[in-house]
Amino acid sequence: MVKKRPFVSREQGSGPPASVLRRAVIGGVVLAVLVAVAGLIAYATRAEAPEPSPAAAPSSAPASPSPETSPPGSGKAVAAPPATSDPIVFAKAATKALWTYDTRSVSQAQQLTGLRRWMTVEKKYADWESVVDQMPGPVLWARMRDNGQHASATVGEGHFPQSFKTALAQDPGAITQAYVYAVTVTGKQTVAWKGSGAGAEARSVTLAVQCRPERDCSLAGVLPNTAP
Repeated sequence: MVKKRPFVSREQGSGPPASVLRRAVIGGVVLAVLVAVAGLIAYATRAEAPEPSPAAAPSSAPASPSPETSPPGSGKAVAAPPATSDPIVFAKAATKALWTYDTRSVSQAQQLTGLRRWMTVEKKYADWESVVDQMPGPVLWARMRDNGQHASATVGEGHFPQSFKTALAQDPGAITQAYVYAVTVTGKQTVAWKGSGAGAEARSVTLAVQCRPERDCSLAGVLPNTAP
């Protein structure tokens, strides 16, 4: 029997000691310029959680497709990161990549491999575990594939959180160590699955984006709480 229940929750995974240290470093770097954002301390010390069960399907119908909506069933994994030095442009593209998946044609390992290309090569500032946490694990991915589940994303707007701008104005030099920017992106994710099931959900996320001078931006991590 087909389970008409899409994946909409987050899976937390444990990491090796090196991952914990990287998480502490990136959490401290972002904290230096985003001191007013609640939850950043939890970014470095958050507790592990068990694998969640898929939530019930939304009752609302999906929104009409727009030019920014990724078509499901394309057979492709994750889009390549854009070549840009603008942290907001990059964050919007990264958000779309995080919210778009197709379990019918892409494995969980392929999805993660595609997302890995978005990460900064500076291991000191890369919190890969926070990105992995956004994806379902292999077992849940298999269950989603049985249901033919796939999702597309429509990105709305992106901005620097007010707390980030305030902290940066108070200490402009704080950004020059790692050049990590906090960017909040809003949009909508449309999830569909076998048996004509579908639902749309408004979402938002705050990303840590590294944009060093004369270098394309890359993803440093995903903050656990959205900063307005």
